[in-house]
Amino acid sequence: QVQLVESGGGLVQAGGSLRLSCAASGRTFISYTMGWFRQAPGKERDFVAGISWRGGSTYYADSVKGRFTISRNNAKNTVYLQMNSLKPEDTAVYYCAARRTFPVGADWGNSNEYVYWGQGTQVTVSS
Repeated sequence: QVQLVESGGGLVQAGGSLRLSCAASGRTFISYTMGWFRQAPGKERDFVAGISWRGGSTYYADSVKGRFTISRNNAKNTVYLQMNSLKPEDTAVYYCAARRTFPVGADWGNSNEYVYWGQGTQVTVSS
């Protein structure tokens, strides 16, 4: 069992930055591939970024490439999402999630494969 708790959301102006954190409980955190998803009001939950268990592989949605960076610190059981050059369209509730399998290509965004989810943290970008 893994419990995930996100933090770091807030209100920021367009062009600004935020860093989200996702703290995980459980000794098996290191064995999970981790992902960040987001859901804007009235829209489906979308994949944002993912990272392999050692951090050697990362994958990003096209909409955030070059602006967002995912990383993890297994010693601290924490995964991060550094968000730069934020845009109003980045406004959403951001969720971290964990999966046991290693994805390839578009499968990174397969939310059905993620077995543990956090409660989410709100990010609001004003124009």
